[in-house]
Amino acid sequence: MVTLTSTPGPERTTAGRDRPERPFSRVLVANRGEIAVRVIRTLRRLGIHSIAVYSDADADAPHVLLADEAVRIGPAPATESYLDPARIVDAALATGAQAVHPGYGFLSEHAGFARACREAGIVFVGPGDEALDVMGDKIRAKLHVAASGVPIVPGIADPSLDDAALIEAAGSVGFPLLVKPSAGGGGKGMQVVHAAGELAAALATARRVASAAFGDDTLLLERLIERPRHIEVQVLADAAGTVVHLGERECSLQRRHQKVIEEAPSPLLDAPTRARIGAAACDAARSVGYLGAGTVEFLVSDAAPDEFFFIEMNTRLQVEHPVTELVTGVDLVEQQLRIAAGEPLAFAQQQVRLEGHAVEARLYAETPHRGFLPSTGPVLAWRAPEGEGVRVDAGIREGQQITAYYDPMIAKVISYGSDRAQALERLDRALADTVVLGVDTNIAFLRRLLAEPGVQAGHLDTGLIDRMPESHAAEPVPELIDAAARRFARDDAVERLAAGDGGPTAWHSATGWRPGAVHATEVLLAPRDHPHEMRTVAAVPDAAMPDALADAVIRVDDDGAVWVHHRGASAAFVRIDRRTHAERRRAATERGADAADPDLRAPMPGTVTAVFAENGDTVEAGDAIVAIEAMKMEHRVVAALDGTVRLAVAVGDLVGRDQAVARIEPHPAASEPDPSDGPYAGAVANAPDQE
Repeated sequence: MVTLTSTPGPERTTAGRDRPERPFSRVLVANRGEIAVRVIRTLRRLGIHSIAVYSDADADAPHVLLADEAVRIGPAPATESYLDPARIVDAALATGAQAVHPGYGFLSEHAGFARACREAGIVFVGPGDEALDVMGDKIRAKLHVAASGVPIVPGIADPSLDDAALIEAAGSVGFPLLVKPSAGGGGKGMQVVHAAGELAAALATARRVASAAFGDDTLLLERLIERPRHIEVQVLADAAGTVVHLGERECSLQRRHQKVIEEAPSPLLDAPTRARIGAAACDAARSVGYLGAGTVEFLVSDAAPDEFFFIEMNTRLQVEHPVTELVTGVDLVEQQLRIAAGEPLAFAQQQVRLEGHAVEARLYAETPHRGFLPSTGPVLAWRAPEGEGVRVDAGIREGQQITAYYDPMIAKVISYGSDRAQALERLDRALADTVVLGVDTNIAFLRRLLAEPGVQAGHLDTGLIDRMPESHAAEPVPELIDAAARRFARDDAVERLAAGDGGPTAWHSATGWRPGAVHATEVLLAPRDHPHEMRTVAAVPDAAMPDALADAVIRVDDDGAVWVHHRGASAAFVRIDRRTHAERRRAATERGADAADPDLRAPMPGTVTAVFAENGDTVEAGDAIVAIEAMKMEHRVVAALDGTVRLAVAVGDLVGRDQAVARIEPHPAASEPDPSDGPYAGAVANAPDQE
């Protein structure tokens, strides 16, 4: 273990060379959320004046409040703020920043931005132009590192090929294969193709997404390695040409090519393979004269762990960097700053040792039982877990609005233990103690994933999550239902008291009041996402919470929904009035129990990016009607029945969750019984007066 400096997280023993001097005096952080907070913490520890930037959506965000200084850079859309190089450079010049730390995402791998910083006399905390240019293009990167002897995945990497040429060349790669945008990262635009007949559609989708996300629709094809392990190696390189690696991270637990849980070290690799893959990563970095912190990503065969293939190099800090910091004792942000200031690395490869085990879980504002769609809204409650071996990197606070403008990751919960078993146990306990109310999160899913036998045993691959049973909304535990019912009943009592004309009398202030006793009132409630699953609960409005619920966290949102967290479980409930319930039952009966709802609703808040039908078109069940994008995700809303489409939105419209975007008017024949079909044989249409 190097342990040059203390890192955010559990207390660690420090040793080695102490370098308290500041590499810079003023640094601007060109990012937001948890990574901006995390960078600012190191800047403050080093005594460096920190400068935050913010969009209108982030005016009171935690990174803005933590920094020594903050500059507005534009409206909420990222393209008009965090993704605008000119605005960032102007902010740096206006505040006298000597250097810009880009974090990850946004402009962190933008070669033009790095050049603009240098041309303005500002140090870009990242690699040089060659590394950004070469490694920012997956096709170039593969060809480049292959020339240095680094093994690569078989595939087609020729930017001159159009769709027809790629389809023709695909046979030489073999199926299944992966269509990947050459620019960008994070899995955005990737398409898995199992057969030749699927390739044309996959290429069209990948080009559209790549063009919109990265401004470059160049594609490459790669052999899809079945049941692969995704393992990445952290490297550091200084201006003197010294390159070291800090071991590897296992990132195989992914969903839609997005990492969910990461750990260090990998439970797969033995010491000789670790040395070989680390050396290959250093070779890849040297091939482009790398400078700073970077990550070289590999696919490793689960069946043959000694075989690994280069995927790409991320020329920036990774989301999962905390697990490396915890097992090595190295603050990677500090190393980035010192290297950018021209300092040599203070340690050699033989001084790097991995001690203990660390695991990170990415906490997303999303709804797992609705296909992991993003969730937005105000953060009504936020409590980070504490305890031995627990670190939290977060960029949220109570009262903050989670919007659809940015990535849905809101925090990272990281654990450290003497071994893997202890780290996993501590992470599960920390997730149970994490409280987020007001937006849906993936906490329950993360705990279920950690409990999977394959995860516990370290038998991982990138398809493990896809093979898990589909996520469903968990049945709320009785304690959560009881707490919500009591809150609804209490609020009813307060409202009646406030509305009373004759002052606070028993007749106004107590539901079910009788001489000598207060009787429980019946509360009709249902889970927020399943309002049809109504249940009746008896609750005494003025009774104190029982001891079993004393530690429950309860909040009410602007729509009147009650959110409850209790001992590792969370749920949100809505109040159902009897008239609404009766109307819903009547509508369902008239439509038929198995009939599809004709209204098509947005599954998530976002922007309409495409409309696939004209108003009045005849469509069939399964036809795509509109596409909605939010938080780096595109979702298509499809027709649930045959009929005529009536659109309610247009391209560019902002829509809310469950907002009607279209309606399918069934064909007249679809609503009439077929006289030749089963029980309707010989029947005729009902007369108007027959019910």
